[in-house]
Amino acid sequence: MCGRYNVTDSPEVQTLMEQLGLPGVTPRPQHNVPPGGIGEFVMEAAGDRYLLPGIWSLLIEPRPQGYGVRPNPKFQTFNARSDRLTSSPLWKKVYPGKRCIIPVSAFHEWKGKQVYNIHPQNEATALAGLWQTWHFEDETVNSFTVITLPPHPRFSHIHPKSIPLMLRSGDFDMWLDPDFHQVEAFQGLMKTHIPAPLVCEPVKGVQNLERVGEAELLPAD
Repeated sequence: MCGRYNVTDSPEVQTLMEQLGLPGVTPRPQHNVPPGGIGEFVMEAAGDRYLLPGIWSLLIEPRPQGYGVRPNPKFQTFNARSDRLTSSPLWKKVYPGKRCIIPVSAFHEWKGKQVYNIHPQNEATALAGLWQTWHFEDETVNSFTVITLPPHPRFSHIHPKSIPLMLRSGDFDMWLDPDFHQVEAFQGLMKTHIPAPLVCEPVKGVQNLERVGEAELLPAD
């Protein structure tokens, strides 16, 4: 799973936003964004791209207290398994035309109590996702999910269940095109892989990213 990430105001994030066709636009810096938190994603509509805020969990609902929204408590939808994108009634509705990219500095995984800050070497991270817009009376709210791949043998010692789908710049145009519905073209992306050398840094915590040991570099496939 991919259950936490961070965004910093860094040259790497700026470069990623330029590659996404949004030069000068930067995501809001945040530490430790959790499922159900507010993140930002890039989507495309009518030939233009936008950085939009959204709740990190695709299924959301109004809060029982009568104000605001929350993730649907019956289902965990902050991650979408790649092997269910074309079979799950939820994912297959949005996969063909509502794909997005979540630009982040790094994502976090835990090995016991040790937190790892994980990102491509010398790069920010383009997480592949899906998004949706919801209308609750007079409120319009976006939401998104991060796509995860099956376990990777070189990553499983840090997280044995999955690895997030990280896109390369050459993937961006087709992935973000809302009019491209031939999702079978993405089958190669849905096989577990490490697309670029991946840095796994042991850090003090999600709020303090100071390294506390040697980083491990996982080679790309």
